[in-house]
Amino acid sequence: MTRLQHTATRAAGHDRLPLSGLLALATAGFVTIMTEALPAGILPEMSGDLNVTEAAAGQTVTVYAIGSALAAIPLTAATIGWPRRRLLLLAIAGFAVANTVTAMSESYILTLASRLLAGVVAGLLWALLAGYARRMVAPKQRGKAMAIAMAGTPVALAIGVPAGTFLAGLIGWRYTFGIMTLLALVLLLWVFVSVPKFPGQARSAALPLRRTLAIPGIAAVLVVTLAFVLAHNVLYTYIAPYLAENGMVDRIDIVLLVFGIASLLSIAITGALIDRHLRSLMISSCVLFAGASLALGLATDASWLVFVSVGVWGLAFGGAATLLQTASAEAAGAAGDLAQSLVVTCWNIGIAGGAIAGSFLITSFRPTSLPWAALVLLVLALGVTATAKRSGFPESAIHDTALDRA
Repeated sequence: MTRLQHTATRAAGHDRLPLSGLLALATAGFVTIMTEALPAGILPEMSGDLNVTEAAAGQTVTVYAIGSALAAIPLTAATIGWPRRRLLLLAIAGFAVANTVTAMSESYILTLASRLLAGVVAGLLWALLAGYARRMVAPKQRGKAMAIAMAGTPVALAIGVPAGTFLAGLIGWRYTFGIMTLLALVLLLWVFVSVPKFPGQARSAALPLRRTLAIPGIAAVLVVTLAFVLAHNVLYTYIAPYLAENGMVDRIDIVLLVFGIASLLSIAITGALIDRHLRSLMISSCVLFAGASLALGLATDASWLVFVSVGVWGLAFGGAATLLQTASAEAAGAAGDLAQSLVVTCWNIGIAGGAIAGSFLITSFRPTSLPWAALVLLVLALGVTATAKRSGFPESAIHDTALDRA
């Protein structure tokens, strides 16, 4: 057994959760989401400094998603044999470089290029996180480990992005991106100290993309991921015009706060139950989100129903990334990292597709059509989840895979 394999085995067999390492992974996810979403709250300032329209400044979010979607699969496949911690450190360093360039750039084109780089390393990092968290703990603790490692996403959306937007108003958007660079540099040291080394996968043992897609359960997980994330982003991206249509334009911040708090609660629930109730949790998420969408579709001039529905929506969505990535990892076994890259790609297609579909709906119909479109997608997600009982979404998330024995 090599020294790297010994380290992996020792970490996986340890009964105590390695909280410092898992929180470092969660912080990596936090940096990723903050880097992606921060421009949405500071578009007027960015557009003014870069001498472009707000619509053009908004493309800094679009190119980030495109970079993640295009790079996740090929980069993960190309680096499958690399030592995992080295690859993780390189991805975090990529964020430090991209955010530094974004903070200092006076050129719109250079800013777009830096955002594209950030999206590329985000695609690689997201494909690493789930497998890394699972390998750091014993099988019975994988669900809790995944929930902790994935907590950076709802924390960033619920707290980080609003705080970053507020901070940008105080010190300027460039300094805010500079703070993101400093956080990435601190995270590099944190990961180096707290996250164990794991070997990459031997190329001779790595499955090609076509065979990974053919693994039972993988296709079901990807379809549910795409439908669920499309439904979320159709609503979330255009929540402001939906609320304005319902006479709640001045309560957007409170609505998003309710969503964020419910999402954090969802992460805690998911972490406590996922190891034994993966299937039930995924079905519950689809049902709750579908119910919330139906209520939002019916909530004409009923602000209390909007708040309740958004809270239920947050409960459904907060743990979704953990559930979907766990389902993918369990189904894929030794092909876990490549399967995660497929989930990341579908997730980013859902983000971009949701923005495009939502734009069409509010232009061609009315913002109140958004919940109904989401409901159709969620019925699809629920149907696929319900039929993927043997593979894809089994009840228990505890299995001994080939990767765990590596």
